[in-house]
Amino acid sequence: MSSFDALATKLHWDERGLLPTVVQDQTTREILMVAWMSRDSLALTLERGEAVFWSRSRGELWHKGATSGNVMRVREVRVDCDEDTLLLLVDPAGPACHTGALSCFYRSIEDL
Repeated sequence: MSSFDALATKLHWDERGLLPTVVQDQTTREILMVAWMSRDSLALTLERGEAVFWSRSRGELWHKGATSGNVMRVREVRVDCDEDTLLLLVDPAGPACHTGALSCFYRSIEDL
């Protein structure tokens, strides 16, 4: 068994084989976004050192910033106490949100 396979078996994937993943700027500690990771996207993230997620809407791997250039260089991957959620500490190359906002969490609930 590879070291990645050993790691992946310790994680508690959901019924779709996914883990919710919080992405945080390693310098400012601002929460940038929440996305989903599959085994393949986690393996690619660890291999490349850049965030790769699973797009639930498109049903495919999604290399963050592949088209926009706003890649996220992964500095550390952490796991929560239940081993069912990941935290990526990243150096973002630009805005995290598709709207151009630095974070996907730029609105208050009162703004809805």
